[in-house]
Amino acid sequence: MKAYFSNRSTDDAQNKINGSLSASYQWFLQTPERAIEQAYKAVLRIKSIEEEHFGGNKISADSVDYGENVIDYWQDQLAKNLNNAKLRLAEYKASRLVISTANPVILEKLAFIDEVLAKYEFDKSISKALVPFSNAVQLVEQKLAEDESYPENNKVDGISDKTGVFPRSIGRTISRIKTELNPKSEEEVVKKFRNSSRKTKTAMRFVIILIIVPVLTQQVSKQFLVSPLVERFRGESEVPIFINSEMKEEALRELQSFEEELKFDSLIKGSPQIAPEVMEERVREKAKEIAEEFQHKSRDAIGNIFADLLGIGAFATVIVTNQKGIIALKSFIDDIVYGLSDSAKAFIIILFTDVFVGFHSPHGWEVVLEGLANHLGIAANKSAISLFIATVPVFLDTVFKYWIFRYLSRISPSAVATLRNMNE
Repeated sequence: MKAYFSNRSTDDAQNKINGSLSASYQWFLQTPERAIEQAYKAVLRIKSIEEEHFGGNKISADSVDYGENVIDYWQDQLAKNLNNAKLRLAEYKASRLVISTANPVILEKLAFIDEVLAKYEFDKSISKALVPFSNAVQLVEQKLAEDESYPENNKVDGISDKTGVFPRSIGRTISRIKTELNPKSEEEVVKKFRNSSRKTKTAMRFVIILIIVPVLTQQVSKQFLVSPLVERFRGESEVPIFINSEMKEEALRELQSFEEELKFDSLIKGSPQIAPEVMEERVREKAKEIAEEFQHKSRDAIGNIFADLLGIGAFATVIVTNQKGIIALKSFIDDIVYGLSDSAKAFIIILFTDVFVGFHSPHGWEVVLEGLANHLGIAANKSAISLFIATVPVFLDTVFKYWIFRYLSRISPSAVATLRNMNE
């Protein structure tokens, strides 16, 4: 009887396993069609937003006259559906390597998906809608064409560029006159100003999030999650008071200084010599205080390691999930840098190079590395710090010089000349 029930339970388990394997295999075989269907639904949602809210045009701030918050909402929906469609297409292509399908419906859906994605794939309208170009670059394009510090005007001129029939300034003047006579120029200026304002707000909001989120994550996780766990673990188990040799040496120096201070006070004040028993009792109490202090420092250092890892994870999450903010911040920084004069560019470059790779920079690196080691509870290795200072600043100096030679000399030759004069 027992054998009968044992065989029956074994058969049931085997049937369940076979059923699960069969279902999994069927699900795997349907991966291409399932991926295409999900991508198709994503682009359908994009097409529906275009038809209902943008008059059949692309989802862009230039297509309609919505407010800033409404545009941001539809741009978020667009980005989410585009990412979903691209991920599903990648899943479809990967599954096609092992699964072949000949469904003609898939071809129709693929054609529709390509048609919708083509509007946003190679066109910069998405980034322009999310992060419009700056007002300065768009409104005074003709004036920037005459500025030597603007990168587009420092390209190497070809023969045809040098030997035109008419001077290029005449063409720029005609273009400026056409722009001023355009009846819609005022409306375009207002729209460009709104786009510039939206881009600046997006960049500032991203910077604030990039700073606040990691800091709050580090502090909150340390106070409410990491520190209690570390304190509980160290309280339940036998762990050393000091987590590195430097802490132990510091505690011994502090205890020795206290004992010598007691003897010094006794000699200066002329009071009777402290009895050995009293001296030993005071030193014992001070040793307990020092032990509690360094136990707290050890727990704090261990907590800093895990809390910093969580803060770095939060920073990476903000970077990965906010591509719109990254584009906005990059465009904002480019506008600021290109708007600086040559002297200001040279001043900033000299300031950064002197701080990080200059003559006095090793002292700063030592302070930073020793502070980081104390923060993480690691013994500051003098040899490792010396090796770091002997290699990293040299590498950074080489990178700075290569960047100046390779890029800055083409973008702003006058800034390079100013930099050389200031260094001399």
